Amino acid sequence: MDILIMYIKVFVVGGAICTIAQVLINYTKITAGKILVYFLLAGVLLQAVGLYQYLVDFAGAGATVPICGFGYLLADGAIKGAKISLFKAITGGISAAAMGITAAIIFGYIFALIFKSKSKKN
Repeated sequence: MDILIMYIKVFVVGGAICTIAQVLINYTKITAGKILVYFLLAGVLLQAVGLYQYLVDFAGAGATVPICGFGYLLADGAIKGAKISLFKAITGGISAAAMGITAAIIFGYIFALIFKSKSKKN
């Protein structure tokens, strides 16, 4: 039963984040790129003030998988690195996110080799 409750928490929080993004896309003139940046910055700012960690503890992957979770990861790495040294404060965010960034680059390259890109026709 605990696993089912955790799945519900993940679904509700992740779904809420995605719903907010979809509402912004549908009902505002904000571009998708700007929404991504705003969500990333929201994750950074919420972690900087210590609030995003509560959401991660509550919902797990529901809070860490969306783009604001990437912002959280960058901020968390920088905060932990700052406890060690100034250099680690600067590089800590990238170090914390290195595996995800590497996977994105490798899979992006593989799919670029497999599929032919086309311009979107309006």
